[in-house]
Amino acid sequence: MAVPMKNGGIASGKVILYVILSGITTGIGAFFGSIIGSISFSVIALCLAFAAGAMLYIVTGELIPEANGLYKGRMSAIANILGFIIGIIAVRI
Repeated sequence: MAVPMKNGGIASGKVILYVILSGITTGIGAFFGSIIGSISFSVIALCLAFAAGAMLYIVTGELIPEANGLYKGRMSAIANILGFIIGIIAVRI
């Protein structure tokens, strides 16, 4: 997180502040996640499913178009499709 901000021209002090704020919110989220997760396994399953869906949204919305723009070929799309298939198969095993 810090390297892209630093390369983008943000001052070192602001980069450190943003990284610390991000770490604090991560800790707070982990604390509440442990409290909520201790309620039942169904809650844990719903939270993990939501997190997985959010990650898939980020990958399909940001990374795949960026890869297609960089490499200008079908190989990045084929590799992404194979990655999804392997991930689905690995979950089933």
